[in-house]
This record gives sequence, structure tokens and C-alpha cells, in this order.
Amino acid sequence: MISFKARQQRARQEWEELQNSEIPVIYFGMATCGQSAGATKVFEAVQEILKEHKLKARLVKVGCIGPCYMEPLMDIQVPGNPRICYANLNPERARNIIENYLIKGNPLPEMAAGHFGQNGYPVTEGIPRFFEIPMLKPQVRLVLRNCGFIDPENIDHYLAKDGYAGLNSALCKTPEEVIEEVGEAGLRGRGGAGFPAARKWTICRSVPGDQKYMICNVSEGDPGAFMNRALIEGDPHCVLEGLMIASYAIGASHGYIYINSDYHLAIARLRRAAEQMREYGLLGKNILGSKFDFELTIKEGAGAFVCGEETALIGSVEGRRGMPRSRPPFPAVEGLFGKPTIINNVETLGTLPNILRNGAQWYKQYGVKGNYGTKTFSLVGSIRRGGLIEVPLGTRLREIIYDIGGGSWKAFKGVQTGGPSGGFLSDEYLDIPVEYESMQSAGSIMGSGGMIVMDEDSCVVDLALYFLNFTQKESCGKCSPCRVGTWHMVTILDRIARGQSEADDLAKLQTLAETVARASLCGLGQAAPNPVLTTLRHFRNEYLAHVQDKFCGAAVCRELVEYVIDADKCNGCQKCVDICPTQAITGARSELHSIDQLRCIKCKACYEICRYDPLAGNAIEIKSNRRVS
Repeated sequence: MISFKARQQRARQEWEELQNSEIPVIYFGMATCGQSAGATKVFEAVQEILKEHKLKARLVKVGCIGPCYMEPLMDIQVPGNPRICYANLNPERARNIIENYLIKGNPLPEMAAGHFGQNGYPVTEGIPRFFEIPMLKPQVRLVLRNCGFIDPENIDHYLAKDGYAGLNSALCKTPEEVIEEVGEAGLRGRGGAGFPAARKWTICRSVPGDQKYMICNVSEGDPGAFMNRALIEGDPHCVLEGLMIASYAIGASHGYIYINSDYHLAIARLRRAAEQMREYGLLGKNILGSKFDFELTIKEGAGAFVCGEETALIGSVEGRRGMPRSRPPFPAVEGLFGKPTIINNVETLGTLPNILRNGAQWYKQYGVKGNYGTKTFSLVGSIRRGGLIEVPLGTRLREIIYDIGGGSWKAFKGVQTGGPSGGFLSDEYLDIPVEYESMQSAGSIMGSGGMIVMDEDSCVVDLALYFLNFTQKESCGKCSPCRVGTWHMVTILDRIARGQSEADDLAKLQTLAETVARASLCGLGQAAPNPVLTTLRHFRNEYLAHVQDKFCGAAVCRELVEYVIDADKCNGCQKCVDICPTQAITGARSELHSIDQLRCIKCKACYEICRYDPLAGNAIEIKSNRRVS
């Protein structure tokens, strides 16, 4: 049987051979974001083009490298030249690139997004370095270091990048020394609460018992959040290695990965990774020649948001309905099947190999005091450069939204952080550092890493209703404050959005939100009112406009607005007539147009084209529809 050290050496040799291949190597971003954007069609098209021209090349599928707004992505590495990335591809663009670069030697700099080598190669002239482009330059990639570079279904690629060196380092220490190292690094749970990982482990380690469990929580149910899924799709072994390090530290011999069943690609790559681990002696008995034994179970959940709560997750793993229970006892003392159990987030575990491989002091050079390391975020919404990012803790919101994200498409209004349990922050909070205490003091949370940007076309009442409606439907119903309280809050918000609100609705909403937050059993119910409380706090004028003026300035709450044409400004250009999907706008060219309010579906298309087309005269206005009251 080949030793692990020999396998690792062989993997590094094969990796070097790939980097110095005598034939072109073509990399394809084949995570969920890439495939959704059409990467599969590009991959198949490239196969056909290579066959058609009888060209030889090695094709490698990789995970998400981060800038999802650039998908589909394809990198080409021609022998003797740096790897060059091409973005926003389709089969036709891919053909143009392959035929020009691989046949004619022209890399088409005008179509390239960036390169991964050193400047100075003739082929890179006119092409920026990929990690110098605006979205990536401010980032620090620790957890995501392999994503977009290695084949996630090839364990040898992971081994070649020092994979499982962290586990090997851990197994050369005592469990107590591993916990001490993680404690010294100051690693805090990346699932949202930010509880120190080492302190949690110490509790579990000290509880007597011959059976303990370690669970990786991949119950990522936040709308707009995909950090955990993307990490597993791009680098599953880093999460599995972290799971094993944590298991060794607490004395667990069995680990579970609890993952949403609709994460099909992530599950497939986890299962493939587990098979490879067993083949390489990384699962089972006496791992890496130590006395550490470890088995792994991948448990698919139904995607219930409440199962992000530890005790609800445990109930689901045990085969029961996912419902929280009162604590204490805490899972670290009495968890899965009544045994001591630690539950850590995907990113928490994915960070551990870096700490054990490089040491606590190396890790503490990133972030700020008390908030060490980096954090991944899914940056989405009304943002120019959306995608998966990783920044040091303490980075300011302004840097994330403007320097990395490129700012909002229209005038910035606010940002929602922390998922449905988080809060909305206005522009006055753009200069706060993104760290656990600062976000909490501002009325929001960092959560697991969802970050949704809003511009002037977003309505906070509508968004608060959306997120509260989500958590109300996801409530397990066990406690009445959450079950009944959130229902009444949704009812009030719906009335406000429809223009049917009463004078004291805002006061009722505030009282209900505070009561639900205080009295609910678990974290889901306690945090469910956050979107309401923070929008009432930071955007109260917008609520007052809905309640008092029966008007939605963003024109999202359709029953509160109507579109009218200013007779003094309309020049009869017919732009609005052409774009109206219901033919609600009529009028001959160069004559005053009119809008049939009964046929108007308030899609805003006419307003947008009139607003941004200088020929249209900016004649369409949005006004309050007072008839709703």
C-alpha cells in the first residue's frame, strides 16, 4: 500500500506537470454560478472546437473563483505562458478565443479579463493581472485559496496544495494542544454568533463519555447566501480536513455533514471526496499512522431554515422533525443521541487547516484585535460586481460595497446583512468595520455572510415584509411568540404595503417586534423581527410615507402609486408606447400621450425609459394613488 507521504509527493509532481504541461490546459468555472450562467454549453462547445480542429488540450473543471458577475469563466494556459482568464463567455465567444489563441497565437487581449502570471510576458501585454482587477485587489483569500484553481473532484490537486498537512500537524499534537492553538488564533464561529471555537470545544472535551460527535452545519437557508455551498463546490477537502481536526480535538470519532438536499453539486462533490479519502486511508482506523479513528456520514436535510439552529439540526439528524429545544443542556454537553456534540459552520471548519498548517500567529496577522482572520460574504442585490468575496474582519462596509462591489446600480439606499435574521443599515453606517461587535451595535449582525445591497429602487417596507414572511413560513411553530407574533407582524406590514394601514400600525409593529425578540424560544424567533426593527429605526420616514401619504417612493408597492404623464414635458416620442407590455399608453407621434390606469400594470418600464432617454423628455411621473385609502 502506498504511504500517504508518497501519495502527497506524487500529487505534487503531477501538479507541477499540469502547470508545465506541453499542451494547453483549459480551466472552466463549473460551480453552480458558472453552470447557471451557461458554463456547461461553453465546455461542450470547446470540446467540439478542439475536435473539429484536431487540437490537443487538457480540460479541467474548477469551482467558483469569486466574481460571479463575470461567469461563465474560462482560463487558458498555453505552454510557456501565464494562465489567461476570459469572462462572460458563450459558445461563439469561446470559439473566437480558441481559434485565435490556440491556432493563431493571438490571446485577444481585448477579450481577456486578466492573467495569473507575472507581467512581462509578451502574451500578457494589455491584460491586467487577475488579482489586480478592482473586485479582487482588496480581498485576502485564505479559506477560498484553492477555489477556482484546483479540480474539486481530484484529491491529488488538494494534496499538491498542502492538503491534509493541517490534519497531520494536529495529529502530532495532543487534542489539548490543538484546542490551545485554535484558541490562540482567536477563531470565532463563522455561523453568525461569533462564539470562540476553542471555548466551545473545551466544554465538549471536558465532558466524560466514550462517544462524541462533530457536525458540520451546511443548512444554508438564507435568501441570497451561497458562501458555504460555493466553498464546498470549489474545495470540499478543506472542509472535510477541518471537520477531522475539530473531531480529533474534542475526542469525536464520528462526524456528520448536515447539508440541504437541494445542494446537488455540493453533495456530489462531498461524496466523491469522501470516497477518495477512504481510498487514501484518511477515513477509518489509524488515520495517518495515528491512533485517531474517524467515520463520516453525509446527512441530507430538507432545507428548513430553522435547522440552522443547533438543537433543531440535531433533531433532524436523529430523524425527528427539526424543532429547537430549551437549553441547557447545551449540545456540547448533551447533543446528538444524547452524547456531547459540537456543531460548527462550514467556514469555521474550512479555516482550521490554515491555522494548524501555518500557526496561530500567522493567522492573527489578518483582521483586527478580537476579530482575527477573514470572512467570506455573498455580495448580491443591486450591486455592480456581485459574487463570492473574502475580506479581513474589520474591513469597512464602504470598502466592500464600493471598492469591491463597484457600488450600487443606482443611488445607494442601504445594505441588509446577516440574512433574514439580520438587519438593514443605511448609508450613515457605511464606515463601520465589519466585525461582530460593531455590526451588533449598529442593530444588525454579520451572520453567516449574506450581504444584500439596496438602491433607490428598493422599498424597505417591501423588503421587511419579504424577509419576515420568509421567517414566518420557516417557523417550526413550537412557541407562540414566534408562531403567532410573526403572523401578526406580516399582516400589519401587508396592510402598510397595500395602503390600508391604520394610524397606530407602526406602534403596534414596534411592540410586536420587541415582544417576539424577547419571548421566542430559539435564535430564529428572537432574530426574526430584526429586519422590521432596523428598518423602523433607520428608514422610518419611508414607513411614514406609506402610512400617512399612502405613497411608495420606490414604486414597489404598486397599490400605492400610479404613473401619470406631464403634459408640459411630453414630446410625443412614443418610447413609452413602444415599451408598454399592455398597450396602456396611447398617443400619436409628436402628440401628447395618455395612460389608461385600468390597463396599467405599473411595471415601471415607461418611467425608466422616459427617465434615462434624453429624447423622451422625462415626462412620466410616479404619484401617490390616493384611491387606496
